[in-house]
Amino acid sequence: MARVPETALRAFPAGTRCRRPLTTVVNTGRDAAAPLLAAYLQKSGVKCVVLERRHLIGGAAVTEEIIPGFKFSRASYLLSLLRPQVYKDLELKRHGLKIYFRDPHSFTPLLENVSGRPPSFLLLGGDMAENQRQIAQFSQKDAKAYPKYEEFMNRLVAAIDPLLDAPPADIAAITRGPLTKRLKSLKTLRPLLKAGITLGSQLPKYYQVLTAPISKILDEWFESEPLKCTLATDAVIGAMSSPNTPGSGYVLLHHVMGELEGKKGSWGYVEGGMGMVSNAIAKSAEESGAEIYTEKTVNQILVDDEGKAIGVVLQDGTEIRSRLVLSNATPHHTFLSMTPKERLSEGFRTMISQFDAKSPVAKINVAVDRLPNFLSSPNTPDGKPLPHHRCSIHLNSENMQLLNKAYEDASKGHPSERPLIELCIPSSLDPTLAPPGCHVISMFSQYTPYTLSEGQMWNDEERNKYADNVFDWIEKYAPGFKASVIGRDVLTPPDLERIFGLSGGNIFHGSMSLDQLYFARPVPGFANYRTPIHGLYLCGSGAHPGGGVMGASGRNAALVALQDLKIRV
Repeated sequence: MARVPETALRAFPAGTRCRRPLTTVVNTGRDAAAPLLAAYLQKSGVKCVVLERRHLIGGAAVTEEIIPGFKFSRASYLLSLLRPQVYKDLELKRHGLKIYFRDPHSFTPLLENVSGRPPSFLLLGGDMAENQRQIAQFSQKDAKAYPKYEEFMNRLVAAIDPLLDAPPADIAAITRGPLTKRLKSLKTLRPLLKAGITLGSQLPKYYQVLTAPISKILDEWFESEPLKCTLATDAVIGAMSSPNTPGSGYVLLHHVMGELEGKKGSWGYVEGGMGMVSNAIAKSAEESGAEIYTEKTVNQILVDDEGKAIGVVLQDGTEIRSRLVLSNATPHHTFLSMTPKERLSEGFRTMISQFDAKSPVAKINVAVDRLPNFLSSPNTPDGKPLPHHRCSIHLNSENMQLLNKAYEDASKGHPSERPLIELCIPSSLDPTLAPPGCHVISMFSQYTPYTLSEGQMWNDEERNKYADNVFDWIEKYAPGFKASVIGRDVLTPPDLERIFGLSGGNIFHGSMSLDQLYFARPVPGFANYRTPIHGLYLCGSGAHPGGGVMGASGRNAALVALQDLKIRV
């Protein structure tokens, strides 16, 4: 991973005041957006320094050898949403990024069997004819409807896609100020207008997809529960919401709008784990001249008497001056912890404090000495990975009522009795992650509340109790799983907050609900990466367009900062 060169360490002697000729400081990163933004600024001639709190660059997109011989994508674990322009601009392939494409995409084994036969399963991938054959096991009607559903959703993805690569429309600039400036600002409406044209006369129907519960949308298309539940998991993953929650349809889109190397909707594993994404971005930034420092915790953003950001103060007392400060921390941490309280209005601080960052996720990383052997799809005698081992495996997804019940449990402060489990085995495609014959498994499980009932906090006993329950459920689908476990790393929402700086443990820096998107991310009036502090920009997932290893927030924030510096790009 990118570490601070020994020669560079002398640049920031502890407890001193540094007057280095910096133009920009990129503040303590929580994901790969910090080095990404530095790469864009540096390529445009703006001197950049990245300050990373942990010993690894990349925040939640890191690879860690938690168990000797096993390399884990400890937090984020799949790649798809990384913007094509970022991939191209930063030449990430040249800098070592290698992707293993997954096909099929999802595997949903069922526990129930009929007349003594093995349990059935649903396997979906890139072959539409095979998808229809799989779905027909449960419903001929659904098999016929599925291609139309895919076409319908892909049109909405095509409309939303351009919105990701530009700041939200600047309504304030359009409605206020000199006429010439207002007319110039009208161009910020272009992505919205283009989206409306793409959707055309079906705009009201698509509006319903974005605002209605995903359960309502899926009920209109399909009748078979395994199919609906498999699709619904992408609408609730990482969100403290159920399929019955209004607006859950957008989160589904956020998981199907990806693209890898020109392949629409593709998801893949990164060779060496997700830390290699951050590493490739860091190499691109350093090649352009950016400086990247690890184990440099920022305690405070410096703001002068005129309300302008002029640098940062590190935990060891070192003061670094700069023309701009760009924060990749969460909105809560940026404004409620690092920015001097007296420099922000009470109204703004209140809005930030109300920015919803509740998390339902526990991430469990597991080392095993053999592949899970599912009752519905038994392993071959040689023990080699089968197609279903390579995709996202959805457990406890027989019907949407299970998801609703799991959500209700967590809403009362109880970890779900029958949790939703999304299980991935990246070593099924990437041999660099585990010793021969062994594997690493990434599990996203829901729903786990941040605070347990009666205000109880997570401790080792509660953490292991929850993980044991998750393993018990996997055992039902794949007997022998528990005996294969070599070691595990259990991260509840407070653990994700403590280790990766994710406020509330939320993997998106904040809920992706409609009231916290586009114009209103993180709060209304400050959705264009600028903040109430002149020269301070928000560039992480708490800004538009939101969470995921996308790079869009960092790239967009860089373009806005460069515009403010009046640099032509």
